[in-house]
Amino acid sequence: MELEDIVNSVKPNEVLNFKNIDIKGISYNSQTIKSHEIFVCLKGEHVDGHNFAQMAFEKGAVAIMAEHPLNIEIPQLIVSSTQEKIADLAACFYHNPSRSLNLIGITGTNGKTTVTHLVQKIFEHENKKCALIGTLGYKLNSNSDYLQAKHTTPQAPELQATLSKILQSDISNVAMEVSSHALEQFRVKNCKYKGAAFTNLTQDHLDFHITMENYFNAKAKLFSSLEEGAFAVVNADDKYANKLLSKIDDKVKVLTYGVKNKSLLTAKNIEFTSRGVSFTCCYKDECVDIKLMLNGMFSVYNALCAIGVGLMSNISLTSCVQALEATKSVAGRFEIVHTDPMVIVDYAHTPDGLENILRAARELTPKNAELICMFGCGGDRDATKRPKMGSIAQALSDKVVITSDNPRSEDPQQIITDILAGLKLINPKTVFVEPDRHLAIKLLKKISTDNDVIILAGKGHEDYQILKDRTIHFDDREEVQKVFS
Repeated sequence: MELEDIVNSVKPNEVLNFKNIDIKGISYNSQTIKSHEIFVCLKGEHVDGHNFAQMAFEKGAVAIMAEHPLNIEIPQLIVSSTQEKIADLAACFYHNPSRSLNLIGITGTNGKTTVTHLVQKIFEHENKKCALIGTLGYKLNSNSDYLQAKHTTPQAPELQATLSKILQSDISNVAMEVSSHALEQFRVKNCKYKGAAFTNLTQDHLDFHITMENYFNAKAKLFSSLEEGAFAVVNADDKYANKLLSKIDDKVKVLTYGVKNKSLLTAKNIEFTSRGVSFTCCYKDECVDIKLMLNGMFSVYNALCAIGVGLMSNISLTSCVQALEATKSVAGRFEIVHTDPMVIVDYAHTPDGLENILRAARELTPKNAELICMFGCGGDRDATKRPKMGSIAQALSDKVVITSDNPRSEDPQQIITDILAGLKLINPKTVFVEPDRHLAIKLLKKISTDNDVIILAGKGHEDYQILKDRTIHFDDREEVQKVFS
């Protein structure tokens, strides 16, 4: 693409050293930049891309986008915010692929990954190709392998490149997780959503958003961006539902779902077994029984959310139900990885998420057995949720093993101390501390019997652990097989 086309689209405040050259790519990493790419000087938490512009130039950058002029003799696009304008640049470079796609955004604190997978299954059951973008990476269909992503929602250049690839693969539908960070940091700016769904809003990411109000406002941006003809699917049982509904344009079609509050799509006669959950799904005057190979009350809500997306996409209730009944659990989401004892791995890393999976696990725990919970909390993240999660784990479990999650730059022992502050009583027969996650899993075997149910929370699908000075390979599922087999 020629630089002139980029300038006309991005509309920078100032252009220095202009020369209409060919731009072959976008980069914001001076280590990986290639020849004839434009380098964008992003400001991060720890580094400022402006300090690496010279290195990028020496490695082949032919133009720069920056927030102030630099002493480099190549074209420079000076903008007020590179974080925002990189989204405009990416959309321009990849020719706005989302305009030609049926792009559906799923947002909320918990459930995004599962819902996107369920939506993909619903579309595919109708023989409609559907790609997926989210925490686990992206995939062009439900049977393909994941291509890795760095964030729940990728940075704008990677996201637009992915959407372009999906479009070129002759795929019309995309189910996409949309994080609050992505909305706040403009990563999804210029994405044209034909639909959006809201799962729930509970405490998370307050290290970034500071307040729940800010967190809500970030999520709400997805819905306020919807245009006439688009649709919104909203969890009526969430306390933020009415506030979110007020942000949606009157010309947007709305479907509410829930179990407790009045809604268009509901679940009745809910029953849990070790094989999954069954309920009656009702929409308007039609009711269909459904049996899921998923468990927990949160699975009921996730299923309703996905069905809501299907219904708003003109797919029948019966077809939606048939698709979900054939769907197995998502990797690392209430995934049963061992029996006798039953060991379940889950990604839950928020107070609400932990409470949900423990309540679901209690439904599967025999009366003469114990529910054991192992978890930790991530370092360099919202510390206020740590004692809350400790309190929840103790209240809902018979035994608790507190360990490390991804400590990052923090002292693992300090994180554990923060968690312990939420416990009412530290009984050595029911509360165990083991900072080494591998040893903690070994400890689980010692303190459990074959009838017990064990929850390993926090890391789910992750196959790594982020320490202070390095990232190591670590997969809860693999460790359980080593220890319990």
